[in-house]
Amino acid sequence: MKSTRLIAVLLAAALLAGCDSGISDELHSVLGPREAPKSRVFQADQRATYNAVKAAADEMGFRIVRGGPAEGELDALSRISEGDDPHSSHQVSMKVRLNPAADSGTEVVVSLTEMIEEPVTSEPSMSSPAGPDLATQTPLRDTPLYEVFFRNVQDSLSAPARK
Repeated sequence: MKSTRLIAVLLAAALLAGCDSGISDELHSVLGPREAPKSRVFQADQRATYNAVKAAADEMGFRIVRGGPAEGELDALSRISEGDDPHSSHQVSMKVRLNPAADSGTEVVVSLTEMIEEPVTSEPSMSSPAGPDLATQTPLRDTPLYEVFFRNVQDSLSAPARK
């Protein structure tokens, strides 16, 4: 019995391995990574780039919650705003990682995640009160916020140093 299952699994694996790669590529794009980070390389050292990243996040209204230039990381949150539905809220999380670039400079990798919290809509009963609000997190893939962020980083790096 066990050998029959093993043979069936091996046959299925062989069949799937021989499938057209177009289907595999299509599935990969649909089921892509949970976070879809975007990256750019800036011609500046890591500390200067971190300071520019921090200034760009500040300019976009994000509050820094964690990270520093030595760590090469910055995590930030936008303000909480009203969602589309009554009693719901909306917030964006930003995660930035700085790495030395292969040729020179610093690679900035950023991912943005939208967080929406909606109240539970079921009526509470005497025996089972309504639970906590429901929150969903969705990676932002095609949003102009990435381009705004990278432009702000570049502008901050290009600005003359303050005395």
